[in-house]
Order: sequence, then C-alpha cells, then structure tokens
Amino acid sequence: MPYAPSHTCCRTSPSAPAESLTSYLQMAPQRLYTLSVVLLWGCVVASSSSHTPVAPPRDLQITDPGLLGPLDIEWKPPPDVQTLSECTVKYKFEYRNTGDTDWKVIFTRRLKFRVGFDLSRTAEVKVQTLLEGWCTSGVEVQSDWIYATFQVPLQGKVESQVQNFHCIYHDWEYLKCTWQPGLLAPHGAHYGLYYWYEGLDQAAQCDHYIQDHGVNVGCTLRNLSQAEYQDLNICVNGSAAATPLRPLYSTLRLHNLAKPSPPRQLVVSVSAAQELRVAWSPPGGQTPPQCLEYEVEVAEDLGEAKAAWAPVLTQMETACTIPRANQSHISCVRVRGRTNIFCADQGFWSEWTQECFSVSRKEDEQLFILIPVILGLSSSLIIFMLIGQCKKRSPEGKPSQASVGC
Repeated sequence: MPYAPSHTCCRTSPSAPAESLTSYLQMAPQRLYTLSVVLLWGCVVASSSSHTPVAPPRDLQITDPGLLGPLDIEWKPPPDVQTLSECTVKYKFEYRNTGDTDWKVIFTRRLKFRVGFDLSRTAEVKVQTLLEGWCTSGVEVQSDWIYATFQVPLQGKVESQVQNFHCIYHDWEYLKCTWQPGLLAPHGAHYGLYYWYEGLDQAAQCDHYIQDHGVNVGCTLRNLSQAEYQDLNICVNGSAAATPLRPLYSTLRLHNLAKPSPPRQLVVSVSAAQELRVAWSPPGGQTPPQCLEYEVEVAEDLGEAKAAWAPVLTQMETACTIPRANQSHISCVRVRGRTNIFCADQGFWSEWTQECFSVSRKEDEQLFILIPVILGLSSSLIIFMLIGQCKKRSPEGKPSQASVGC
C-alpha cells in the first residue's frame, strides 16, 4: 500500500507564511533603528578617541594700568601649542563684574586684551583654548576653563563714599558733575575728580571745581569731543585727616547725558483757517541739529478756568501746524528739545521756550466790523438833528444866519 502522509499532526494554515512575512516587515524599521544607533555610537566613540586633547591656557593675569576702569588681561598659550601646527588654535575669553548675570564673550587668537570694568566691584575673567582642524577631524575641541579675579583695594566704608553723583553734558560743550559728601564723611573732607578716556596717556584731574563753603561738590570738564561715543571713566576720591573715604567709580557715555539749550526764535501765528502755525530755530551750542527731537505743547485760556498744558506732538522738524480746539482769546505754545534715538539711547529734555499771544474770536471780529458802521450812522443822525434844530430857531421867512455851534 502506498504511503500517504498524514496532515492531522502538522497541519498548517495556508495563511501562516503571509502572517510571518508581515510580522517580519513590521519589525524591520525597529531593527534598522537599533543598528543605526549602535553604528552612530561607535562612530562617536571612535571619533572622540581619535581627537587630539588640548590643554587650557597658562598664567592668566589681571593688571590695573591706573585708567580708572580698564584692566589688562593676559595669558600664555598651552604648552603643546607648537605641536599643533596642523590645527587652528583660538581662545574664548569671557569677562564680567561680580553680580552681573551675563558674561561678555570674545573669540580671539590674541593673548592680551584691555577691557573695561566697574572697579567698585570684583572683576571676573575666564579663558579656554579652542582647537579645530585636521588634527581634530574638523571638530572643535575645547579645553577646560582657567579663572582669575581682581579687586581694587577699597578703603573706607561704603557710607563714606560721595552720594547723589549726577552729570549732564550741556549743549555737547561741557560736562557738569555734582555730588554730595558721604554720610560718614567728616566735616572739611577734600574731594577730587579724576577722569580718563581713550586718547589720554594717563588719568587727568579736574581743573575747575564747583565749591560749597570751600568744599568741592562738583566739577566742570570741557573739550571732551574726543570722548563722545566711548567710555568716559571717572573716579571721585576723598581724603580726610583721620577717616578713610571710599572712592566712587563711574563709567559715562556723554551722548546719553546730553541736555540742549531751549529752542530759539519761537514764532506763532494764526492762519485764516484759525490754525496755529508754529516755527522755531534749533538751540545754540555744539548740539548736532540732526540729533534733536522736539516736543510741542499748547494751552488755551478758557476764561476763569485755569488752562492746562496738553502735549500735541513730538517731531524732528522745526515747524508745525496745530488746529485750534476752541475759540479762546489767548493761546500759549511751548517747545523743548532733547537728543533723539538716532544719536543716543537716552537724554535730558531742555527747558521750555514759551510764546503767548491774543487771538480774536469770530464774534469779536464781527463786532470790530460793526463798530465803524454804527459810528457812521450815529454821526449822520446827530448832524441831521442839528440841522433840524437850527431851522426851528431861524425867523420865519428870513434866511437863517450861521451861528456858532450850528
């Protein structure tokens, strides 16, 4: 009898091969992803192990050149930099004052920098080496950081430092700074102001002090055009017989302290349409005319009620037209100026230039027209009445003779 294989034990459904293939295809992306991760990790490890390590810079130093703010930062390259000729060696230099949130960052190949600090607070700097090129397979390698700090020796208590220090750059011609003695400063303390900006060989002392009862409480500095749009470093120091006084350090930007003189030659007129035409000239001094903006305000007399100034506009032009809101008798216009946003981040408004004038209402104009007419008619009526009176007084049938007063 021929052999007949049995299909009862190993019976397979006709759809089994299709389900297995479907399951395999569904697992394929996951297997490929796992393989990709393994290969990528292997490449990273291999690449990292092939990178040339780099050492940090050496001998980071901070020195004070005596310029009331700028400090000289200097370091030496890593010891193995001569062996890295096939790579580019740069440095990442960061600095700030203690208490600041953000670091200022400089990328450079130099080994020395001069940067400004607030010397009343501790200066912090850090530097690291950056290596990139053939020796690192084109990947930037960073060294560890090296750190340094610097603090000017500060004598005296904080309360002995001058207070209410304030400066204004008048007309872009001279800087006037004022202060008051510190709370713990003894009577008769002597104060001096020193300043420096890029272009001076060394710090200079004020030569024109403002005094109050023999005590220096301010200083006027002239010829500062070279210091515009750069840091002006100032130190106000004090000395007393038995009490050490804390110095004050400040860094100023003159263009942000500018205060112009009031606008000149303010002229106000009224058009036939009852509009105010206002024109003026820029202030004097060295203030650049293109650096000014103007604010215009107007006030009108409403009778017994006190008029209030109302802002009208702010503009850079030196003329404008303002519609009148009512038919008041008196109108006043005032204008002031300050440095605009194209030349400074901030500034001080000048004093006001004001002009008041009388404006006739329509009712008044109509009255002025009627007055001559009324006067003419009244004169004519009086003349006719006099003539009538003269005729009555003359004898009947006789010609009337001229008499005085008729």
